[in-house]
Amino acid sequence: MNDLYLLAINLTKRCNLACAHCYLDADTLKNGTGSELSTEEVCRLLNQVAKRSQETMVVLTGGEPLLRKDLEVMVKHGSELGLSMVVGTNGTLLTEKRVQALQEAGLMGAGISVDSLDSAQHDQFRGKPGSWQLTQDGIENCRRHQLSFQIHFSVSQSNLHELNDIVAFSHKKGARVLNVFFLICTGRGESMTDISPQEYEAVIQALIEQQEKYPEIIIRPRCAPHYKRVAYQHDPSASVNRISGNEGDGCIAGKHYCRITPEGAVTACPFIPDELGNVREQAFLSIWDQAPQLMQLRQPKLEGKCASCEFQRLCGGCRARPYAQGSSLMAADPWCVYQPKGGDIIESLEIAEQTVQWSKEAETRLNRIPGFIRRMVRKRTEGYVGDLAETIILPRHMDDLIKKRFGDNAGKLRATKAPVSPAGKIGALFNQINSKKRQVKDDA
Repeated sequence: MNDLYLLAINLTKRCNLACAHCYLDADTLKNGTGSELSTEEVCRLLNQVAKRSQETMVVLTGGEPLLRKDLEVMVKHGSELGLSMVVGTNGTLLTEKRVQALQEAGLMGAGISVDSLDSAQHDQFRGKPGSWQLTQDGIENCRRHQLSFQIHFSVSQSNLHELNDIVAFSHKKGARVLNVFFLICTGRGESMTDISPQEYEAVIQALIEQQEKYPEIIIRPRCAPHYKRVAYQHDPSASVNRISGNEGDGCIAGKHYCRITPEGAVTACPFIPDELGNVREQAFLSIWDQAPQLMQLRQPKLEGKCASCEFQRLCGGCRARPYAQGSSLMAADPWCVYQPKGGDIIESLEIAEQTVQWSKEAETRLNRIPGFIRRMVRKRTEGYVGDLAETIILPRHMDDLIKKRFGDNAGKLRATKAPVSPAGKIGALFNQINSKKRQVKDDA
């Protein structure tokens, strides 16, 4: 249960903005720390990751990663090792020239933060006039050069009312995914008032409804494992419930994900700041395999109402929230309004192995999908074919799913040049889809 699906590397604390919700040290946003991991150190780290598995997605983030002049060197190195390389950025530095350079280096895609469709509010949130327009320019440059991108939206009291509009905006712009982040108050975020637990629940409900309205884009909440419970309550037979929280839809901190700071420290996630070792002093994989806190997260002994909740395996709660409030790592998630009913523990839906089999050709395509989502792709494809009352999964099923989801755009997806392969696109399409069972045949 310790396969590394997703690795975030904070390349720098330097940033050209001063965002209100940033979890990084505000004092170093301008100048950094002076001890950032070097190009060579990052490349050695990528060597270790790829030696264990080429199926890890690596997110190069910050601060603002595009401030690193060697970003393309690191992207190219990781891509040549077979890793899926992406960047998380505020988008203001995604000039046409930089997008082309990153594509040439082998970048798989970019996650771009948009905090409001009101330019003045976005600029205030980001701490710099004109940042909204620069971010919009960055999105357009990605569109123009067909670099796959996601929109990242951090929901708060100031932009809660824009939720439906940001979904429509992301769909219109051609984003593959809309990630909606829920703030965990650490760092600069300590000065912010998070949304209430009731609003948190309402936002998740709204996102499920928006997913049904916009099946062409994947809409998923982040730092919101309660989503699994809400989706189940919405429709117990939904295809999304084929995946347990531990496998990707809940909190994967320490289980399949960790973060590395600019100075080389390993933490379970950005919001659990305990340093578990340093890649400058110890091999990364030995930290990943052996750090006590990571092992604790992989075999959690939940406390409070989380321990008696029937959704503990689908959800499990956010471990960072109680910890940030001074409780234990395993304490009940204070942002959950659900009261356990005392029923049997709910497991993810499973398709019996003997009922659906993969053809050799389809299995080959499946194996080209990044490992961090392959299990989800497998289960949801099996569910789709099972619903068709067929027993053999063929490549045409995967093609049909893309076509049904993206219509006339399906051909464009298949034509996209490497490194964003058709198989990788298939994986992205399947990832985190929260549609009802009646829509499984239309979703990818």
